[in-house]
Amino acid sequence: MTIMDKRVRAETFRTRLQSQMGASGLNRSELARACGVDRSTIAQLLSGGDARLPNAHLAAECAGALGVSADFLLGLSDRPERPGDVLAAAVSVTEAARSSADEQLLDWHREAAGYKIRHVAATLPDVLKTEEVLSWEYQSFLGKTPQQAIGATQDRYEWLGEQLSDYEMAVSLGELHAFAAGAGYYRGLEAGVRRRQLEKMADVLDRHYPSVRLFLYDARRVFSAPVTVFGPLLGVVYVGRFYLAFRSRDRVRALSQHFDWLVREAEVDARHTPEWLGGLVGQVPSDDAGQLAHAP
Repeated sequence: MTIMDKRVRAETFRTRLQSQMGASGLNRSELARACGVDRSTIAQLLSGGDARLPNAHLAAECAGALGVSADFLLGLSDRPERPGDVLAAAVSVTEAARSSADEQLLDWHREAAGYKIRHVAATLPDVLKTEEVLSWEYQSFLGKTPQQAIGATQDRYEWLGEQLSDYEMAVSLGELHAFAAGAGYYRGLEAGVRRRQLEKMADVLDRHYPSVRLFLYDARRVFSAPVTVFGPLLGVVYVGRFYLAFRSRDRVRALSQHFDWLVREAEVDARHTPEWLGGLVGQVPSDDAGQLAHAP
């Protein structure tokens, strides 16, 4: 730890105090009143004649009146935000509408235009879904019509074509096998719809490679919750009703490293995903008769 000379610390305090007064619009009299001291006390703090530092109480009062941390005024931190404000800015909880028409999701995509977006979807990536799948999936969500979800997804699909951002996505092999079989979450979705969805995914990924890449991993070996990393700006984890959004650099970096780990462990590299999906199309039943016959 480097020990700062008292004169240097006093100069740092004086400079930052004066700067924050200018930014907040407070003059010496107003700051003195806010801190409960005489105007002459503030004048002495701003004077360059000696190495004068305030006591802890006055430093805290000045910081509170100016909306910054005392550590910042004293040169102990380069961040002016108070600790609580830093935490609130670094982590936020946002209600999730569970739809690609979610305005919050759209805003985050716009904010990250030009950056690489890494995405692990809860089901299939919305940006790759057909209108038929979107209509089937979102018809049960109140407040969002399938048409809204389709329109929002079409907007994001246009971004793919314009290559405003690189998209790296990861989906588990089990998710795609369940989709092809119409099992689990996808039960009741017609075989023809499933075939057309897989064909579209293969086509989009083939045409837009390498700006759009989909990696397939084995969830029996590696696991990921639904997560999206918007460049260096933001990392979002989807937990159901809410998004946990992280803006601190180290948290965003950790989520990026998690995604990179999924890529390294992928069973199917993005270059081969279109071909793999083409093979999966052949496993979709010609109709749903067999599936319906075995339904409980």
